Amino acid sequence: MAGETEAKGDAHGGTGHIIQSLVVNLAIAAVKAVAAYFTKSGSMLAEALHSFSDCGNQLLLLVGVRQARKPADERHPFGYGRAVYFWSFMVALMLFLGGGVFSIYEGVHKIREPEPVERVWLGVGILAVSLLLEGGATLSNVRELNRRRGAKGFYRYLKDTTDSDLVVVFGENSAAVLGLVFAIAALALAAVTGDGRWDGVGSSAIGLVLVGVAAFLAIEVSSLLLGEAAAPEIADAARETAKKFPELERVLNVVTMQQGPGEVLVHVKLAFAPSLTVEEACRIINEYEAAFRAARSEVRWVFVEPDIPRAVAALRPAAKAPAADEARAAEA
Repeated sequence: MAGETEAKGDAHGGTGHIIQSLVVNLAIAAVKAVAAYFTKSGSMLAEALHSFSDCGNQLLLLVGVRQARKPADERHPFGYGRAVYFWSFMVALMLFLGGGVFSIYEGVHKIREPEPVERVWLGVGILAVSLLLEGGATLSNVRELNRRRGAKGFYRYLKDTTDSDLVVVFGENSAAVLGLVFAIAALALAAVTGDGRWDGVGSSAIGLVLVGVAAFLAIEVSSLLLGEAAAPEIADAARETAKKFPELERVLNVVTMQQGPGEVLVHVKLAFAPSLTVEEACRIINEYEAAFRAARSEVRWVFVEPDIPRAVAALRPAAKAPAADEARAAEA
């Protein structure tokens, strides 16, 4: 998920999209639970459990965002930015276990022991309203993703972005929309054919969708949780900034790490002109760090390691002496 990062405070750390999804899912979950009771539909029950699971997931995301905002301290000198990645990973696990696995289990049970669905009109009506609400929340997520991704492709942005909370909410809402479509189709087929096994098929399909989304989220978030390099643009900015200082011969190495949404750690090894004094080198390092942070506001920590070309040249293999010099050395 390494990739594009935006200015902190504008594109990162907001909770509006999470709270919006929480309110919508809470209302939908309650209505679905009542409908599942009256219709005795496995697909409806799977959808109700899915929505309740989403509510718990969004609460976890809010906890993660809140923890990520805590300032750095002695025990965590680089801050708590990765907390949002941890809780996003926990959400993926809950989506897999709490929603996907149980829905598949319920679907298999309904296929093996089918029961007639009741009050289909009530179930389909509630699912249709839920689809409109979930669809609206998903479109809101898509608009936010489009705002942040800029010119980058949509799918590429989902894989590259460090805004794991936004991606998780989008994944949940997209899975909910697809699940609702399957539930409506399953209920309609069960009513038309009189075969309750279609209801079980719908529940299993919903479970498979949730498992697939959970697997995608877990893979993407785990990379950030383990410590992933920041966007290539950060390293490019480190090199471009060095060109503004004639006292810097070249950039020898750049190492970056994403510490949280909008928080990047950078280590830069720079070759200094050998004529510089210690005081001049310190001044240039300070000016370089300031210019680098001005160019990329998400860079929170910069560690500059100075070096000189002579020290680098000493590490290279000695050049082979010309043949004439070798001959004179042999005669001597």
